[in-house]
Amino acid sequence: MTEESTLQSAHITKSTPFTPAILAWEIYLKDQGRSPYTIKAFLGDLNLLASFLPPDRAVGEITTNELNNFLSWLENGRGVPCSPKSYARRITSVKAFFRWLHKGGILITDPAEKIVQRSVISPLPEVLTVGEEQKALEAANEFRSRAQPDARPYTLLALLLATGVKKGECLAINVNHIDLEAPEGPILFVRYTNPNYRYKERKISLPGDWVESFQEYVKQYKPTEQLFPWSPRRLEYLLEDIGNAAGLEKHLSFDMCRWTSVLSDWREGADTNKIRQKLGISKIQWREISMKLRKLAGEDE
Repeated sequence: MTEESTLQSAHITKSTPFTPAILAWEIYLKDQGRSPYTIKAFLGDLNLLASFLPPDRAVGEITTNELNNFLSWLENGRGVPCSPKSYARRITSVKAFFRWLHKGGILITDPAEKIVQRSVISPLPEVLTVGEEQKALEAANEFRSRAQPDARPYTLLALLLATGVKKGECLAINVNHIDLEAPEGPILFVRYTNPNYRYKERKISLPGDWVESFQEYVKQYKPTEQLFPWSPRRLEYLLEDIGNAAGLEKHLSFDMCRWTSVLSDWREGADTNKIRQKLGISKIQWREISMKLRKLAGEDE
């Protein structure tokens, strides 16, 4: 659906109270294929604005001054810490919402247009040292030789450290996305069902020593479609179990594995464009990522 069709079907006008308009925006975001995490964050930010505005304030009555007062309240009046990253995202949410209403013809002027967007470089991510990575892999591998062998921990961890895929991408892997017979060696195809994200699709080489564990895992769990048919939280717990078994003080996570993977590539001198393609990110996103990799590698010291 377009902005106009979503707004028309939801019967949104400039006199519509703010909260029903947020619900219509949620429908639009889902229809556009935005990730559940993005939608949840955007809605949380807009509901926070709703709590600040007078009850039943119509969308056409909201002014730039009120929005600036809301942002000032976030920083100084709410009494809850608001990190620079959260503050910048909330500005993005507000601007995106009112831009949608303006483009859809509901608002003649966009009250959020003149709000200044703050760009924030988030803190450096936490990564595993070479020694910690080895301990985690050894701990995960030990599950394969227990009285009740379980290849799932090692298969998951080794895949994340080899490919650097995000949590959402990992959950979307199907068994047929893995090609063990490719001429160039085993590969993983990262696929997206939403055509808006086809540019993120890519293939990533898989290490030969991962294949044996993968084959054990398939025999044990017999996945037919989704490679890891569990909830995101269940897989997060699995990574935590590996970290605990390895005696790590750090909290082993999908994000930590992703950064550890590409930092290893960076330190080995891999082509930067290949690292960017492995991550599935744009050249603009790469600017910040490469800055962080330099710092993590100690090259800015």
